[in-house]
Amino acid sequence: MNIAGLIKRRLEELGCEQKDLAAAAQVTESYISQLLTGKKSLPAHNRSDIYGKIGAFLKLSPGELAKLAEMQRREELNRKIKEPAQPLYQEVRELILRKCKSEKAKQLRLIFEKEPFGEIERLITQKLLGVAKGVAKEEWKNEAWLRVVARLNHRSYEEVQATVLEFLEADIFSLSVQNFVYFLDPLIESWDIDLVTFGMKIVLAPELGRERMKQFEFVERELEPVAAEEPGLGEFLQNASLSGDVTQEELVFLKRLRFRNKSPSALYYYRELQNLRDPLHFRAQGSR
Repeated sequence: MNIAGLIKRRLEELGCEQKDLAAAAQVTESYISQLLTGKKSLPAHNRSDIYGKIGAFLKLSPGELAKLAEMQRREELNRKIKEPAQPLYQEVRELILRKCKSEKAKQLRLIFEKEPFGEIERLITQKLLGVAKGVAKEEWKNEAWLRVVARLNHRSYEEVQATVLEFLEADIFSLSVQNFVYFLDPLIESWDIDLVTFGMKIVLAPELGRERMKQFEFVERELEPVAAEEPGLGEFLQNASLSGDVTQEELVFLKRLRFRNKSPSALYYYRELQNLRDPLHFRAQGSR
């Protein structure tokens, strides 16, 4: 049974209505309705306490609803991966182009129309969405920020509070007009792209974005050859008395060490680890 079916069944068994569930979950009745009809995506359980509130109201076992939601989300993701990419909604494309400088927008429109949702359109959409989601991830629990978003969209605080969870789950393949209008439109003031280097500049609205500008550059680099693991490092890692408490960050450092015409022993890596951990071997930040 899916989430919607389980919730509907329990509401019927308890003699309750969607408005009662909405009040208990502290969301709008419209949000519950769209969640049950599949018009809204299920939020990740680690981004919302809605499953706990709904589960408690429906008298379900703790964690039962969240577990079912994760299973359903994985199934939907697998299905989405197998489906061919669909072009953006025309309204979303128009809103994206409206934020770009007029001369560049004309060039991009021709590119978009020639190759709908091609590499350039996906790149631009991904960067704009990534920047907007980055701000939303930091602020989605900030009531003052959500109220500003609600005011700019002429919506209620409760409606925006519910919608931000859906926005955080959106990707370039599921970006809806509502996602864009509520968040990308007020968050992003303008953007530009260099069609030669594909570097992008994104200017955030001062009222909602902490940083005024985000800049992305694409730099060509030569790939470093993959080095074989040193035998001494392997011995060090197999000896729990030497490496039992090594952290992932420390392990990355040790793996990056390179040697010419030498093969260090396990003891060398142990001593290198102790040197790395000794605060006397490092200057305090800001000192010379």
